[in-house]
Amino acid sequence: MQDHSSISSFKLIGLVAKTAVFLAVIYIVFSSVGRSYSLAAKENTINAFTKQRMEEFYEQPKDTLDTVFIGSSHSYCTFDPEIIDGYLNTSSWQLGTPSQHPDTSFYLLREVFNYQTPKTVVMEIYWDVLDDEFEPKQADSLFEVLKNKELKEEYIQEVFPMGDKVKYSLPAIRFQQDFSAYEASKMEKELEEKYNVSKKETEKANGVEYYQGRGYVYCGITMPQSEYDRTNQFKYFNGKDWEFNSTQKKYVEKIIELCKEKDAKLIFVTAPVANVSMDFIENYDKVNQKVSDFAQENGIPYLDYNIVNSEENLLTNENFRDDAHLNHSGVEIVDKHFARWVKEGMQ
Repeated sequence: MQDHSSISSFKLIGLVAKTAVFLAVIYIVFSSVGRSYSLAAKENTINAFTKQRMEEFYEQPKDTLDTVFIGSSHSYCTFDPEIIDGYLNTSSWQLGTPSQHPDTSFYLLREVFNYQTPKTVVMEIYWDVLDDEFEPKQADSLFEVLKNKELKEEYIQEVFPMGDKVKYSLPAIRFQQDFSAYEASKMEKELEEKYNVSKKETEKANGVEYYQGRGYVYCGITMPQSEYDRTNQFKYFNGKDWEFNSTQKKYVEKIIELCKEKDAKLIFVTAPVANVSMDFIENYDKVNQKVSDFAQENGIPYLDYNIVNSEENLLTNENFRDDAHLNHSGVEIVDKHFARWVKEGMQ
């Protein structure tokens, strides 16, 4: 019996050792992949814009800003503080980030109030981020540049579902999208070199994009022909199927309360999507009505530029960089209209 027990113990020790080695290998592989993915994230141009935006924000003297813009890419592709300040004699800052959801907007705005005392908060309202329960990538875009560790930890604790908390702790999963984008970009450059095709001349003809300052990203690019039809993301969108997610609605309500607490005027604005995109969308009035009703119930001024554009013909497809975002020519038109609307009392 003792010999049999010794053999069993030996086998158990061997199994434990093999398991330990296997886990160690997995850890090394995940750590290595995680480092590679993290480095790829730093090469992402959009991430770089977010980093510049927040670093410059943190450098501003305390309590020198009176207006801030928050929201998704539609915010930083629509509101140029330089133009807005010229019309309204304000001191504003653009704080939109990629796919920024209301949960992220809430925590970002809390950080803003730690440094500034804005009297006006313009929140860009985009329906495609209002119907999501949670989206980790957009939260991570803020985490990479947020100085406030306590706020970040609170966000993870209060907002992240359990599964996403685990994923966030693993860089190999956390930065997977950035790595894929980085690899695609690298492959594109290799093909250009191999076939002696350069995008530089195309970019010169079609425009450029760069971080201009005060949070705004300048873009002179015009919408590619493919997005007029074949690759247009709105081809099958039907507004009658759209619902305001309860979680995101809760955080919009938190933003409303925060602005009341800080004595800041809150304004809702929906940025325009391209004219051709609106031609594809069915029953957009259903989306507009739900957001309008919510804004009215809470006493928030609301301007939907998809409705304004359809009524006043402000924009053409040439004013867009893609099927959903303005280029700078469109920004100039919309910002002038927005400033006039504000001056006239937002009626």
